[in-house]
Amino acid sequence: MAHSATVTKAVVPVAGLGTRFLPATKATPKVMLPVVDKPAIQYVVEEAVSAGLRDVVLITGDNQSSIADHFSRATDLEAQLEARGNQRALADVRAPAELASVSMVRQDAPRGLGHAVLCAADQVGDEPFAVMLGDDLIDARDDLLTRMIQARQRYGGSIIALMEVPPDQVSAYGCAAFKPTDEADVVAITDLVEKPDPSEAPSNWIIIGRYICDPAIFDVLRETPAGRGGEIQLTDGLRTLAVADRDTVPVGGGVHGVLFRGRRYDTGNKQDFLRTTVEFACARPDLAEDFVPWLREFLDKLR
Repeated sequence: MAHSATVTKAVVPVAGLGTRFLPATKATPKVMLPVVDKPAIQYVVEEAVSAGLRDVVLITGDNQSSIADHFSRATDLEAQLEARGNQRALADVRAPAELASVSMVRQDAPRGLGHAVLCAADQVGDEPFAVMLGDDLIDARDDLLTRMIQARQRYGGSIIALMEVPPDQVSAYGCAAFKPTDEADVVAITDLVEKPDPSEAPSNWIIIGRYICDPAIFDVLRETPAGRGGEIQLTDGLRTLAVADRDTVPVGGGVHGVLFRGRRYDTGNKQDFLRTTVEFACARPDLAEDFVPWLREFLDKLR
């Protein structure tokens, strides 16, 4: 059965305090830290656009005006670059403002991912929408979001991205219990657990930062009590939809998962941020020719 509601909007929560990156994030939002030469948030918006989503809602907090500035025109800078004939830099400066329709909604306090998503209810309306976390960068060659939208079109409801990790890592994430469908990379979710003890985890498939949510999630989140850490968790809201689908008449179409075996880059802590930056640099044709030999030589000196 095809579900015709088209996904056109992406909600991107960016209101986190970025405490793991202090003092760099004292005056600069974490999602504005550069991965090589673009802020992390730009990669996320580019991913949304590549999947056909050109309406991006950023959920922001205090002192994050630089994010809005990045996705706006910089007329003075553009004029200077044009006067100097620096067309390449001019194109790079203009690109963020031309990517998509980017709007901002302020989250008054960091009350959890579920609350951040709920802040976008008026902008999203009664449509399915993507939720994309800025800590997770997905390799453009893997096109995860497009596959999730395809799954939504077939199964309806909400779709989450799942990735397999070693059992000792599940306690840092939400993880899923599921049953198979007739597609090898799509499963029907039967339960979700936020940051379980490894001995109690239903699987070692974790939820990564890509979701397609049915608008039914908004009513569920309004009734979802604060959970772990005193925050409203999106995982708890999705679990309500998954369990309701399992036990009674489907609510919001239930929840399915796409099993992702591609390339995901975590920027949520210093070690992973550094690894991501190095991997992105090594994959850049304009940088790799010089950077990779230097990196090999540098590592040899550390032995």
